[in-house]
Parts: sequence; structure tokens; C-alpha cells
Amino acid sequence: MPDDDVRSGDQVNDGESAHNHASGPGRPHPGLARAIRSSLDRIPAERFAVRTDTQHQEAAALCAKTRTAPQSNGIPMAEAVKRGQVRMQPSTFVTHPPHVTVPDDNRPLVAPIYQSAKFTFDSVEEIERQLHGEREGFWYSRKANPTLRQLELTLAGLQGREDCLLTASGAAAVDLTMLALCRQGDHVIFFAEMYKPTQHMIRRVLGRYGVRHTLLSIDDVDEIERTLAGASTRLVVFESPSNPVLKVADISRITELAKKHGALTLLDNTLAGIHNHGQFDVDVFVHSLTKYVSGHGDVLGGAVIADRTIIDSLRTDMAVFGASLDAHAAFLMQRGLKTYFLRYERQCQNAMAVADYLDSRPEVSSLRYPGLKSHPQHDLACAQQKDFGSMIALDLQGGPEAARKFTESLSLFSISASLGSTESLVLAPQLLQPRDFDAQQLSWSAITDSTVRLSVGVEDVQDLIADIEQALAAAGAHTS
Repeated sequence: MPDDDVRSGDQVNDGESAHNHASGPGRPHPGLARAIRSSLDRIPAERFAVRTDTQHQEAAALCAKTRTAPQSNGIPMAEAVKRGQVRMQPSTFVTHPPHVTVPDDNRPLVAPIYQSAKFTFDSVEEIERQLHGEREGFWYSRKANPTLRQLELTLAGLQGREDCLLTASGAAAVDLTMLALCRQGDHVIFFAEMYKPTQHMIRRVLGRYGVRHTLLSIDDVDEIERTLAGASTRLVVFESPSNPVLKVADISRITELAKKHGALTLLDNTLAGIHNHGQFDVDVFVHSLTKYVSGHGDVLGGAVIADRTIIDSLRTDMAVFGASLDAHAAFLMQRGLKTYFLRYERQCQNAMAVADYLDSRPEVSSLRYPGLKSHPQHDLACAQQKDFGSMIALDLQGGPEAARKFTESLSLFSISASLGSTESLVLAPQLLQPRDFDAQQLSWSAITDSTVRLSVGVEDVQDLIADIEQALAAAGAHTS
């Protein structure tokens, strides 16, 4: 719209008013079209002409005056721009569009996405106060954003802690937390049953910078205690249940030992879910939000959850690392949480039924699901968790080729990484093998050459069982 016709009370506001008083759902106010035509008719044809050099100079002088004038008609300039009372050229107007205020008693039911990389204040003084932590507010979305903040507070509440930081992936959550907490000469305890990228970070990346480590089995709590007693340890990093063989850690005992010897505990709680394990004295929880929180396999994200003192100690380093979650991704995560408990309950029910079925099959030589009474840590899982998750690990009698054939014969289980989505997934043993373990460490991992990992989704469980039945037949796994 040309400059003289962009002002408070003129056509722009009339158009908004007409739209807001529409005569029916989806129908514009009958006077709206007439108002627009009337407005256009009042614009002289010469207003669309190319400006002369003199006109450009006049406009530049006006812009300079506008920038330097503290007020317009007694109103602060920033407010005057919001109200549309400062005349602007079209190229300026589209960069500074009309401000829309939502009344306090007219709230949206879904929080808007703050898809903005940056924020502003009315004065440098207020910016400085915000940067120094003396007032609330936002400055740059790599550090904080309202959409991210809502998700952080939600996740912290679900996990039973005070605060949270979001990252661009689950791997970033665990890796950058370890990087921020560790210094050269520190010692880390971790476990052979853990997620392979986490092991790589500790062994290869942190080790490169002088962080020492000890690799143990999560089953051997006595050895954990001996190691803590013999070496000053900064971090004990573990999972429960472990990925992919679903060993259950004695969280109470591990956290007790770590506290006794002055070490922090970092628990990757992804497989248990955001609603589990908050009752334990874990210092830092990390999650891959890509899994159960997102729940739909369409967005990556991670979370670091702890009490405020720890989160505040991490905040600057995490912002400098720069692995920030995008506002739209955070919105999708927040939306995913609305169905989190519905999805998780259905997935756990399905997984229990699938595990019961597999437990009856002679082709299955080994089966691991914490909900089964045959699981070595079933009683511990019952004591620690509200439910048992959606992942199952099994070995087939026919060895690696039978396991591969079984995996490829499934129709409803897609061969894919990740877990916790609405759709069911499977990984063959050829995709699970540790690459740099010695014989002892491989034994601890409990991954064999016929281990298959299932992530059970929300499909009808009878369809899933029928799919597994035909895949077992197609695999030709012999029984003994």
C-alpha cells in the first residue's frame, strides 16, 4: 500500500475491523470489498509513478528525521510505528508490518511458534539487564526462545527436576553435556551395554582431550564401587534400560555409590521415557526427544534435564556450542507430548503382547523384555519403572542369516534406526554389532551375531503378531 495510505485508523485498520466482524464463518464482512475498492479509488495515479531524485532526497530526509525523532505526536516512536502512525514506503512497510495484539482475555489454545532468531528491547539498558540476568526476556534464539522455554519447562516437570536445556539431537544432549562437565585429567566410568555413539564420544573424543575412562558392565555393581574407590571420578554415564539388549541398571545403588565418592551421575533415560526414574538421585538426565517425545519420526531433538544449579553451570557452554533446537522443532515436540502417554501406553501394551508371543516360539533362542518374568532384572524393573517400554531384543536359533531373513521378511516393521515412533521398526544383527570391543567387552554387551532389535509401534497388535509369525516361517530358523 502506498505511503500516505498506511496510517492509524485508515484502510489497514478498517480492513482488520471488517474481517474481525465477518458475517459468517469463512465469509468476509459485506462491506470489506467495497472499502478496499473505495480506498484504491482514492489513490492518485501519480502515486504509482517512479520517484524523481528530488523525491528520493525528500524521502531520505524524512526517514532520517523519523529515525532520530524520539516521539511522533507525543507517542514514543516505536509505539507510533506499531500503531501505523508513521508513514512508510512499501519496502519499509513490509519489513515493519502492523503489530497485532491479542487481548489478555482472548488467548490462543495452542501457544504460537516464536519463529524468530532474534528479539529486541526498547533500550540498550534493558538489553544489558537481560544479558546480565537481571530481568526476564529473550535476545537471541541460540540462547533462549519462548517456544523452546515452554518445552523445557514441560520436560523438566515431567522428569521431576527444576530446569532443562534443549539441543538439536539426542546425541548432542549427551555429548555436549559430557564435554561441558569434563576437564583434562578427569575420569569417566561408562558401560559396554550403552549406545554406541556415546561410547565413541567418551573413548575417542573426550580421550583425545585427556579425559580418562573405564569401561565396565552395568551388571557388575561391585566393580563399579571398586573403580570409584580407586580413581577420582567426575562422571558415571549409564543407561537404563540399555540399548539394545535392555539390561536394567540398579539406579539407586549406582547413584548412591557415585555420591559417596564425589562423582556426578548422567543417565540416558531415553528408553525408559520422560516419566520414569525421576524418584532417583540422578544428577543429570539426558533424552533423545526424537524417540518417544516426538513420537512420529519426523523431528530431531535432545534434552538435558537437571536441577537449576547444574543447568545454569551448563547454559553458557551449551549456547557457545551452538547445537540449538529450532523453534518449529520445539513446537512439534510440544505437540507430540499431548499424545505422549496415550502412545506410550499403547506401545507398552503391544510390546508386552509381542514379547509373550515370542516367548512361546521355539525359533527364539533368547528373549529380553523387562516386562517378562524371565528377564534377569524383571523385579528390579518393576521396582524402578512404571512400565517396560516398547523395545524387545531377541536371538534366533538359525544364526545371523536366519535373523537377517527374518528382518527382511517383516512387512509392518520397517528396517530403520531409532525407536519410539508410532510405526514399528526392526534392526538386524548385522546393524547392531560393536566394532571395537575385545572378547570380554563383547560378552558384557550381550549382543550376539543373531540379535534382533524390535521397536513396537501403535499398530493393531494382532497384525504385528501375524507379521512376526510369517517372518519366522520365512526365515526358516531351525529349532533344537
